[in-house]
Amino acid sequence: MPKSKRDKKVSLTETKRKGLEFKQKLVDEVRGCVDTYERLFVLSVENMRNTKLKDVRTAWKHSRFFFGKNKVIMLAFGKHPESEYKDSLHKITEKLQGNVGLLFTNKTKEEVLEWFKTYTEPEFARSGNKATELVVLPEGPLDQFGHSMEPHLRQLGLPTELKKGVIHLRSEHTVCKVGDVLTPEQARILKLLGKQTVKFAIKLDYMWSSDGKLEELKSSYLT
Repeated sequence: MPKSKRDKKVSLTETKRKGLEFKQKLVDEVRGCVDTYERLFVLSVENMRNTKLKDVRTAWKHSRFFFGKNKVIMLAFGKHPESEYKDSLHKITEKLQGNVGLLFTNKTKEEVLEWFKTYTEPEFARSGNKATELVVLPEGPLDQFGHSMEPHLRQLGLPTELKKGVIHLRSEHTVCKVGDVLTPEQARILKLLGKQTVKFAIKLDYMWSSDGKLEELKSSYLT
């Protein structure tokens, strides 16, 4: 029988300065989710996009997500066995490092793993992403762009010129090679070309159950 830790008090002095009322509300919300839902998943996101995350939230409106505010969530869970809100939650606290999120749900482990395993959405790469394909533009007209785009394309590093109002590449140009760490200019060119070369995906790392069991998951991004 899991021990009750509902009466555990939490000090917010560690969270610094203003916003204590908001932080206390967040602590209460998180603990309310611990009491309400059977399972808690720690997840990480590949190629985070807020619009895509909003779609996931909508699909999982029967559940609850938390992203950010890790320090306050750590306080809600408890950082040590003697201060944890419920059994083994301090072990979840240890996992809240970097860009991770939480999913509270009453769905079964199998349902959650299956849904997130198959959920990916194509996205435009950003600066810092690695190129996943070779993109080469041949010499000649770039009919997909209006003439007013020529100065911008040249600024991005393309060897362009106008011929009778049509943008032309003066020579073949390699935008990126597989494995290149994309510069802002390369990422912008790929977006202008309409090439979505990365995936938005969610990886499930750990699962905590209301009986106090913590399990490391073998979930991976679908490629």
